[in-house]
Amino acid sequence: MKPKLLILGAGGHGLVVADAAIKQDFWSDVKFLDDNVKIKLPDYEVIGKISEVKNFKDKFQDIFIAIGNNKHRLSLIKEMICCGLNIPTIQHPSSIICSSTKIDSGCFLAANSVLGVGAKLGLGCIINTGATVDHENLISDGVHVSPGAHLGGGVKVGECSWIGIGASIREQVCVGANVVVGAGAAVVSDVENGLQVLGVPARVKET
Repeated sequence: MKPKLLILGAGGHGLVVADAAIKQDFWSDVKFLDDNVKIKLPDYEVIGKISEVKNFKDKFQDIFIAIGNNKHRLSLIKEMICCGLNIPTIQHPSSIICSSTKIDSGCFLAANSVLGVGAKLGLGCIINTGATVDHENLISDGVHVSPGAHLGGGVKVGECSWIGIGASIREQVCVGANVVVGAGAAVVSDVENGLQVLGVPARVKET
């Protein structure tokens, strides 16, 4: 018998995750929890609040956290793991994972995303639509690589950083933790923790 999947977060990202999960054809049923229990979804049911997740652990074999905020998503994943809940990785069938890739729990690989040989993803990473993470990348916990972003070989990205839509990072560059890389930016040199970089080539945003 196929397991059942409970998704935390019924926003746009949650719907994309649910679509990929259905296409994987691994789960028999998909339901949502969301703090807005009155939200109406076209094809799915919201059956409670996120804070009520423990009430459903005997009914759903797998719990997936589909929340866009990197820190919140990572915090919930760690909390769910500590509670003994199973946190799967969800992979759209059109995504490509090369050999020697290592993927931790709670990651999402969207349509047409690519992970190169020897790439490593930490807990709860999002590799979004059409994004490419090349060979031997080290992607830390809670990172979001947005649609159409491209990371060259040997790139390192620190915890909870956000790589914006259409951005690119040159090979062997190190991006620190809690960094925001703006949409369309071209990162050609290392970025320290907590910075926001924009433009081509990417430069630190002035405060």
